[in-house]
Amino acid sequence: MGERAQMSLDAVVDAAAGSARSAAALPFYRLLAKHPRDPVSAFEEAGRQAGGQIVRLNMGPFRPYLVTHPDHVQHVLKTNQPNYVREGMFWDPLAPLIGGGILSDGENWRESRKILQPLFTVKYVDSLAERMADILVEQIDEVVRPGEPFDIVGGIAEIVQKTIVRLFFGDKISDEDIARLIPAYEVGVTATAIRLVLPFVPGYVPMPGDRAFRRSIRTIDDVIYPRVRAAREDPGDGLDVVSAIARARRDDVGPEGDRRIRDDMVGMHGASSETTSTALAWAWVMLDEHQEVAERIYEEIDRTVGDGPVRPSHLPELQYMRRFLTEVVRLYPSGWILPRRVLETDVIGGVTVKAGSTVVLSPYITHRLEEFWERPLEFDPERFAPGRERRHRWSYIPFSGGPHQCLGQHLFMIQAQFLLVSMLSRYRPVLHGSGPKRARLASTLRPGGRLQMTMVERSRA
Repeated sequence: MGERAQMSLDAVVDAAAGSARSAAALPFYRLLAKHPRDPVSAFEEAGRQAGGQIVRLNMGPFRPYLVTHPDHVQHVLKTNQPNYVREGMFWDPLAPLIGGGILSDGENWRESRKILQPLFTVKYVDSLAERMADILVEQIDEVVRPGEPFDIVGGIAEIVQKTIVRLFFGDKISDEDIARLIPAYEVGVTATAIRLVLPFVPGYVPMPGDRAFRRSIRTIDDVIYPRVRAAREDPGDGLDVVSAIARARRDDVGPEGDRRIRDDMVGMHGASSETTSTALAWAWVMLDEHQEVAERIYEEIDRTVGDGPVRPSHLPELQYMRRFLTEVVRLYPSGWILPRRVLETDVIGGVTVKAGSTVVLSPYITHRLEEFWERPLEFDPERFAPGRERRHRWSYIPFSGGPHQCLGQHLFMIQAQFLLVSMLSRYRPVLHGSGPKRARLASTLRPGGRLQMTMVERSRA
């Protein structure tokens, strides 16, 4: 940018700042006291009270800005994205797990994205589709026992995680190491939950879950580093992700090169598996609560797939299933909060946000704004039917947006369709218990409580 252009931009920013106002404060600590066992509900109520306006959530010593209006979301994630970085709340507690790769920021993130982007194109993911379908069927047969109670959250996560691990590592990882790796990942994404609502507590102050979190990282590193070193010694021409990254990072030598591949693998594993696990856990709840939706999905599967296994050629015909999954991640986006640290004082929607503060974006809240969504709390896949998709581009952000938009959107949709169709073509789910299901507090938004179902073979349904 030339000197004159920069001076003009600075003048515009200064003028905007001069006419900007301060954000109103919202006593968030009162909402937390009102919902002591359900912080997600406290956050949802804060969003309703804010109504799309920028407010400061008063949490005592910590007062982040809540940013939910699509115009304001666009400003943070795209228009002035370099000013809003992945640091502070949410990110710092997870840093020992996700490292400095694709889920970080700055130069390391740009380098990782450049390397990983070719591995998540539609063409590359489609090349894995046949293998993915076969792996999913194997995992379903291993985990699901017809007629016996099935733990939805844990069971679906196990199927998804094993599939991702096999796709990422190919034959470079043993069943024993997979059995160690998956529960370690589960602990890694849930153990720091309390720090989400207490972000002002320094990292050196012990909190519940800290020890389990550190143990999970040791296990992950014990499993992944040997696989990384093996892939670097002989990357071959395999399609598995670790081999592809090893080939792309052949010039990153020594322990630092190992660490970079490790961080990319852990970051992409977390992003790929968590989105799918979260969406598919909620999918069973939605099928149970909306029988008319379930019947349409059953009919589409019968008509498209029939009695045979689902193959990639079936996916273009599963139009209603695709709308169903799109609506699931509207109401229950895995990345339900997206905090950013403000580098330089800025103006968003006429409100001054101060340098060094935190802004919190929330797809969970943005997807519930009545200004942009008709009947936002109702589950309705038809809102995504052709001809009904005219809405603010930034009102729907389940995969974030801008330069940091998730690379794995296509992978998610293919894997989610394969898994659901593979199970529903053979079984009918019967959920245990009744009443509304609430989300639990964690870095992702899975259902809380013990959620079980029994899979009944269709011949007996």
